[in-house]
Amino acid sequence: MHARIRTACAALVVLGLAAGPLAGTASASPAKTATVLRDSAGPNVKALRAALAGLPDDDATAALVRVGGRDGSWRGSAGVHDLVSGRAALEHGRFRAGSTTKVVTAAVVLQLAAEGKVDLNGHVQTYLPGLLSAAFKKPITVRQLLTFTSGLQVGSTLGDVNGEGYENRYKTLTPEEVVAASVAKGPAPHAPGERQQYSNIDYTVLGMLIERITGDSYEHQAAVRIFRPLGMRHTSFPGGPDPRIHGPHNRGYQRLADGRLVDATEWNMSDRWAAGDMISTTADLERLLVGLFRGKVVPRPLLRKEMLTLPKVKEGVATMSAGLQYYEKNGVVLWLKTGARPGYSTVIATTPDLSRTLVYSINATDAKSEDMNPVADRVLRATFLT
Repeated sequence: MHARIRTACAALVVLGLAAGPLAGTASASPAKTATVLRDSAGPNVKALRAALAGLPDDDATAALVRVGGRDGSWRGSAGVHDLVSGRAALEHGRFRAGSTTKVVTAAVVLQLAAEGKVDLNGHVQTYLPGLLSAAFKKPITVRQLLTFTSGLQVGSTLGDVNGEGYENRYKTLTPEEVVAASVAKGPAPHAPGERQQYSNIDYTVLGMLIERITGDSYEHQAAVRIFRPLGMRHTSFPGGPDPRIHGPHNRGYQRLADGRLVDATEWNMSDRWAAGDMISTTADLERLLVGLFRGKVVPRPLLRKEMLTLPKVKEGVATMSAGLQYYEKNGVVLWLKTGARPGYSTVIATTPDLSRTLVYSINATDAKSEDMNPVADRVLRATFLT
């Protein structure tokens, strides 16, 4: 299982929200509220402040948190802008949002589907002729890409998912090269649609599909369809291989396998692209989360059918929909998406009725670890369990 999914699983396990037996289609109604929330009570400010106390420490250098919902909101920041100056962290700083990018990519594809420009049952081999080799005898649908059930194997990367690859941080790996490496491996042993396997490759192909259908760049389509309508003024993508975060931001640090703590702020993320290249702020990601669940991004019928419904699989269980992840136990429901790049760890999460929302960016020194970051653990507990 991919490290980012393992991290998300760990987060929800500590919340008592381990994934239930979800083989087959499971639909979460927006009217269903997480029972852990206190009735008619806003965020637990004392617990949230305690969750951020003591930063910077060995686990994180900074944290930016926004908790919202119908019963009130809370904003908090802690830690430092950088370890050299020790200045206070910028509360509205920009950061690498990692795989929360997939929510945007899924939303663009679903908008195109609503406009009749994409058939979710249509085949990759039809929309992107020549992309897959003759070895891919069974067709792969757009919906299977959205739900990580395509059977495509992982493509090439510039570093392992645990945050290594530091020496390659200024190198470029194009989406075309990533996909070509996947195709060269041939199809997975299981057929498309049989198993859910989280991977960036599905959303890299979706980025290519968006460009082919629209005749426009993926980045521009994301801007005109999602960012601008929602007022996400501080969200963007790097200019190709540009390794910098433009605008105010806190520096990110990554601890390597040899124990060194390195500045990971500048890093060419071109190999992540439509799967994880977005730069954003907590306020903008909150706008995305709220706008999405209010039906302002994807038409409500498609939102419910594709983003709030899990796919049927023959092997294992499915916990990912089109761009989101689902957890339910004893009536407690959360939809969320994690994101992690070296130096930056992100979560967007909400109860289905938006009664409680959470967005955070933590400058975690172990952002790509398979274990739950202690600061993230405390923030999640303070938001949903107190």
